[in-house]
Amino acid sequence: MASLLRILALFPLPVLHLAGWWLYLVAFYVVRWRVDVARANVALAFPEKTDAERQTILRDCYRNLGAALMEGIWGYGANADALRRRVRFVNPEIVEQIRSEHRSAILLAGHLCNWEWLLLAAGAHLEIPIDVVYKPLRLASVDSYVLEARRRFGANPIPHKSFLYEVMRRDDSPRAYAMLADQTPLKRTPKHWLRFLNRDTAFFLGPERIARYLDASVVYVSMTRVRRGHYEVRLEVIAEPPYTEASGVEIATSYARHLEASILASPSDWLWIHNKWKYPRPADTPDGARATRMARRA
Repeated sequence: MASLLRILALFPLPVLHLAGWWLYLVAFYVVRWRVDVARANVALAFPEKTDAERQTILRDCYRNLGAALMEGIWGYGANADALRRRVRFVNPEIVEQIRSEHRSAILLAGHLCNWEWLLLAAGAHLEIPIDVVYKPLRLASVDSYVLEARRRFGANPIPHKSFLYEVMRRDDSPRAYAMLADQTPLKRTPKHWLRFLNRDTAFFLGPERIARYLDASVVYVSMTRVRRGHYEVRLEVIAEPPYTEASGVEIATSYARHLEASILASPSDWLWIHNKWKYPRPADTPDGARATRMARRA
């Protein structure tokens, strides 16, 4: 499988975009891969839209995902200049200012547009070492190839289970710690519940722990599609030290609100096939009893 990825990375991007189109057709119309999950997520997020509008979001989501997967493979073999031309960082000086103050940055992004290119381009654009949380792939050969590709421009992928340990053992030199923070926390981990896309949703509190430990700034990273194969990235500081006991909730809430705004601006660029709502809000959390009653009525 890793050999196939290496071969595909040599193909011109237009050819891979065509392959991504066929991948979309098969996944959406033939296999119907996770279509029921994605359709339900879109319907609950946009009850005010018509069936035709929701169907367009759903279809475009799969089409964009097919393109992003092929772009990711191309990116594994692309050089830094090629990535810089296709992924423009509008205001990289945000991170440079943090680095010049000898502080670290927590970079919070979501599964929007092309997150593989986001990591690769961040390493090519930003003058700071980047540690990124990742979940190891099941196939060892593919995992090794992807890790090698992601490290080419200075990024350092760290398995999610050892990320906190690796953060604590780092020296005090400025670094960036990147996370796709829109995944669902495990039931047993600390989390913050809030309304997100019309549903009670759990968000990680981990970024605040890291920010507090490092005395780091927290930066929201938004990625938007300019046209096929071209993106823009904007950075926005959403929290800075000193932090208080309430900072964890405040950071999670600010991240969720920024992410929600990004999704509403371009719904088809989010990963609707991801089951963000794996379990309901417990009744013993604030407003949890109300949410339980509403779910029962529904």
